[in-house]
Amino acid sequence: MSGKNGSIKLVAGNSNPALAQAIAGGLNLPLTKAVVRRFADMEIFVEIQENVRGSDAFIIQSTSFPANDHLMELLIITDALRRSSARRITAVIPYFGYARQDRKSGSRTPISAKLVANLITQAGVDRVMTLDLHAGQIQGFFDIPTDNLYASPVMVRDIRERFDLAKVMVVSPDVGGVVRARGLAKRINTPLAIIDKRRERAGESEVMNVIGDVAGFTCILVDDIVDSGGTLVNAADALLANGAKDVYAYITHGVLSGGAAARITSSKLKELVITDSIEPTEAVVKAPNIRTLSIATLIAEAIGRTAAEESVSSLFD
Repeated sequence: MSGKNGSIKLVAGNSNPALAQAIAGGLNLPLTKAVVRRFADMEIFVEIQENVRGSDAFIIQSTSFPANDHLMELLIITDALRRSSARRITAVIPYFGYARQDRKSGSRTPISAKLVANLITQAGVDRVMTLDLHAGQIQGFFDIPTDNLYASPVMVRDIRERFDLAKVMVVSPDVGGVVRARGLAKRINTPLAIIDKRRERAGESEVMNVIGDVAGFTCILVDDIVDSGGTLVNAADALLANGAKDVYAYITHGVLSGGAAARITSSKLKELVITDSIEPTEAVVKAPNIRTLSIATLIAEAIGRTAAEESVSSLFD
């Protein structure tokens, strides 16, 4: 398969080999032969074992846990491709780590998302493709073309297949996620509710106020990242206390660190649905109320369109 910028080469790091293989399958292309391994002192060594001169190279690598290792793999693979004379290098980053540090949250704190954007650009990446950025303005941190894909079409299809939409209400777990939740609610033509989360004083537990009448509805919480799972669990409790029939959650990136999987399993959440933008841990795979949707077909289509110089935004019209 060839694009307008040379033959397409797919190179995978170690962050999510199953997703990389599924994307390659969606494009009917093999993954480019490459070695990404460690020296004895854990330095990263990369060797591209095929000719990539003049090619349109796509590196598939989430910067998920361990974020620093996977970020360095991405940078070193980029350098290897650049020095091997690839015509164009696109970093396909399904989960963009450090995205939560997108502004100064206090005195003398970094804007790490901008730093990571600079590192990726300086390494030699020509284009970035990512999925559901935590904050849309991060696109502006890059001085190269950046496509922010959305998992909503995959989620909408799944929701339509599984729910009676007349009895569904979409819920944003906090005020900051209202735009994302409203967008999904508009797609499936359902009402919207909001969780107002606040802590009155330091050391006191958060109070969850529900804005909207959720009584009798099946509520679907929508967000981009679930990490500890605490906010989702508390939001589910608040919705049920306000008369919701059942509570589900559709979250793009299942970070699920520490004991998050166990917390979700023992919660009142009927089901947590995540995508495979991050390789699920064994605990996540075994959790009875956590399910994974694949975004491989979506990313494969976006890669194909990028290689052919076609519109990517039309995927979401």
